[in-house]
Amino acid sequence: MGSGKSTVAKRLAEFFCKELISTDTLIEDKEAQSIPEIFRNRGEQYFRDREREAVKRAATKKNVIIDCGGGVVLNPQNMDNLRRNGILIYLAASPETIYKRIKHQKNRPLLNISQPKARIAELINQRKSLYEQADYIIQTDTKTVTEISAEIIRLLNQ
Repeated sequence: MGSGKSTVAKRLAEFFCKELISTDTLIEDKEAQSIPEIFRNRGEQYFRDREREAVKRAATKKNVIIDCGGGVVLNPQNMDNLRRNGILIYLAASPETIYKRIKHQKNRPLLNISQPKARIAELINQRKSLYEQADYIIQTDTKTVTEISAEIIRLLNQ
């Protein structure tokens, strides 16, 4: 979260003239609820189950850009499905950078706690080895969306 995934995915979809699929949007549309509402009303496990279904559906499509939530890596099946037809890119950022980017957003159910910066660091530490299984890792702390997008375009056009 807060690494720039959604914004960069949109920019890449425009550049490559590809359909953009957001797994979070697929879930929200199917459930007719926002992600925070799903967490509040049904819990994280229910959300993760819907996320698995959304990833499975999105990963069958070809020539698309898929914007996944940060927790998608928690399920190895998600990663297998995404890797089958795609290239995985991890947009890495420090807890401090992420906190600065999202501190005013209210739609982050995992951060509706008293110490969100500590929680961000904890989530990154828990997931780091999973994130690092991506085909490419791009550090985003000091880069603009344009710079990140350009770097990905260069990598994919090699």
